[in-house]
Amino acid sequence: MTWIAIADHSERRLSLRGLGEDKCERPLLDDRPETLLNHGTLLMETRPSPDGRPQVLFGYKNPYPHLRSLTFQAVPGGGISMVQVHGEAISHAAISYQNRGRTDVLRIIYSWDIEAGWARLTLERPEDEHVVTVPVANPHPLTLEDIRDLMLGRRNHTFAPDMIFAALSNRIEPIGPAPTLHPETPLATPWGYRPVSQLRRGDTVLTQGGDVVPVLHRVNRTVPARGSFRPLRLRAPYFGLQQDVVVAPDQRLRIDGPEVEYLFNEEAVLVPARHLMNGFAALEEPVGPVTTYTQLVLPGHDTVLAGGTALESLYIGRIRRNAQRLASSVLHDADRSSLPEHGRPGHQVLKWYEAIHLARRRAA
Repeated sequence: MTWIAIADHSERRLSLRGLGEDKCERPLLDDRPETLLNHGTLLMETRPSPDGRPQVLFGYKNPYPHLRSLTFQAVPGGGISMVQVHGEAISHAAISYQNRGRTDVLRIIYSWDIEAGWARLTLERPEDEHVVTVPVANPHPLTLEDIRDLMLGRRNHTFAPDMIFAALSNRIEPIGPAPTLHPETPLATPWGYRPVSQLRRGDTVLTQGGDVVPVLHRVNRTVPARGSFRPLRLRAPYFGLQQDVVVAPDQRLRIDGPEVEYLFNEEAVLVPARHLMNGFAALEEPVGPVTTYTQLVLPGHDTVLAGGTALESLYIGRIRRNAQRLASSVLHDADRSSLPEHGRPGHQVLKWYEAIHLARRRAA
C-alpha cells in the first residue's frame, strides 16, 4: 500500500512498485492497460481562484472503447465538484465552502473502494483544519490506462495553472488530523532529548510549561512531498533552536516575547511554519517524491520542546465523538476510550500577514 504516481507542473512520475523509499519488490498492479485499481485515493492541492471563476482543475477523457472520464472542477461561489463518466453511467458529487477570507490552499481528496461499494469526496483547508466530506454514489474503478492518461498527461488531459500537485495512492488515505514532525525530531523528555520516532504510548515528554505528560499515541503517515506536505527546515539558532528540525509547513510554533504582547496583546501566539519561510531561518528541505511524518497525541493540546523551540502537538479536537470521522482518520486503529478531547488552541493562530508583520518587528 503506497503512493504510485505524482504530478505537478515540473514533473510526472508513475511507478507500479511505488514511489520513494518504500518501493515494493513486486508491482502493485499488473502492467496491463485493462488492470483495475478497485480501491485508492487521488489527493490534490490547488489555489483557489481569486475571482471564484469556474474552471476544470484536473482530469482526463478517453473515448475508446467506450467513454471514460474523471474531472474535478472549481465551481462559482466557492466549491469543488467531481464527475466520473463510465460509458452510460455517471457519478457526481459537489462540496461548497464559505469563503472565510484568504485561503492559500484547498486540498481535494477522492477515495473509492469498489468492492465495498462506496466512495467519498473530501475538501480540506489545511490552514484551519476545516474538513467536509460527501459520499459519491455509483463509483467506478480506474484502469491502468486511465491512470496513465490522468497522471502522465496523455490524450485529453487537464492540469490547470492553479493546481499545485496531484498524487495517487493504491490505498484509502486518511483525512483529518495529520502528523507534522520528521521522525528524527528531538523532543524533550525527563531523561533528555529523544527522537520522536522512539517514543511510544506510556512514555513521557516535557511541555513548554515544564509539565511532564504521558504519550497517549504516536501516529505516522507517508505523504507526497509536495505542496503543503513539502518539508521545511527550521534552522538554529533561530526560534530558540539548539539544532535544526524538519517539519511540515502546517506545523505550528509557539512564539512569545515583548513584540507578541505589543502587536497582539497576547502572551504567546502560534505561527504555522509555512509563514516563517525566508530563505535562511526557514527553508525548503530537499526530499524525494514522498516523505514520512509522525506526531504525538497528548492528554492536552500542549506544546512540546523540539530541539529547543516550542512546537504544537497533534490537535484532534473531539474526533472521538464522531465514529465516522475517527474511522476515516490516521487514528482509526486507536481505542476511542484512549483518546482525549482537545479544546480550541489556547493561543491565537497568526495569519500569513500577521506573521510577516511579527517577523519584521523582531528584525527591526
